[in-house]
Amino acid sequence: MKNMPDIGFGLWKIDPVECADVVVEAIKAGYRHFDCAADYGNEAEVGVGLATAIGDGLVSRDDLWVTSKLWNTFHHPDHVEAACQKSLDDLGLDYLDLYLIHFPIALEYVPIEERYPPEWLFNPDAEKSEMRRQPVPLHDTWAALEKLVRQGMVRQIGVCNYNSALVHDLMSYAETKPSVLQIEAHPYLTQEKLLRLAKHYGIAVTAFSPLASKSYVEIDMASETDSVLSEKAVEEIATAHSKTPAQVVLRWALQRGTSIIPKSTDPQHMRENLAITDFSLTEAQMNSISALNANRRFNDPGVFCEQAFGLFNPIYD
Repeated sequence: MKNMPDIGFGLWKIDPVECADVVVEAIKAGYRHFDCAADYGNEAEVGVGLATAIGDGLVSRDDLWVTSKLWNTFHHPDHVEAACQKSLDDLGLDYLDLYLIHFPIALEYVPIEERYPPEWLFNPDAEKSEMRRQPVPLHDTWAALEKLVRQGMVRQIGVCNYNSALVHDLMSYAETKPSVLQIEAHPYLTQEKLLRLAKHYGIAVTAFSPLASKSYVEIDMASETDSVLSEKAVEEIATAHSKTPAQVVLRWALQRGTSIIPKSTDPQHMRENLAITDFSLTEAQMNSISALNANRRFNDPGVFCEQAFGLFNPIYD
């Protein structure tokens, strides 16, 4: 079975207008792992980029690892296959290498033909728009993902944004075990216990937002002062290795055993984010970066759901 590349390319918040060109540029830079999601609203454009790169002979489908994610409104088993097929159609693929439950949050179903991606609000045009939960057990959703594997639509399945209790629960009923746990992880949120638990169960961990606040400033979920890249410890280590602070933080993530999915639309930064395998951090340097942990979570439904959508919806204590 094909292995997931340790360094992937994240597609969250990549403008659809430039997305196809960004994907081609990323492939030229050396990326083979692309992290997509229905909710990102750009899978059709990602598909154009992938098709262009394959058509131009830059890569073959077998060279690529493509991940997508099941959105919250499609958790009911009746809707999982259609949601996956929509992602496959948009991406122009016959199968996904990995399909993840995006959040352990089931929301009321919104038909694909009515609004896609459905996002968080049930009816954003209503006078009083609201999030609407739907009572769908996670084990039912997981069983539907297992069926996708049997049908050949996806090769591996996993979960995002699960806490330790949900991982224990999942492992108690999963017939097809999760291959990947994707979580927010960076020096401000090291998640040591969750990483250790995943290792115990043989689940690979992918860290999203590996550069911490960088992805959240533009959507007012972080400020410029939250940057881990300006931390003295990170800057000193970067100087010692003649690397950028971003490269040091990404190297730290790799050395602690997580795969990473940074993103950039800048070709130079794309290449810099890949150029982190020619040096290693010492144990002391690793520890000094880990010591920056403040349990600072930027992507927290317990905060943004209430602020943006009027429903208090925590999934972490």
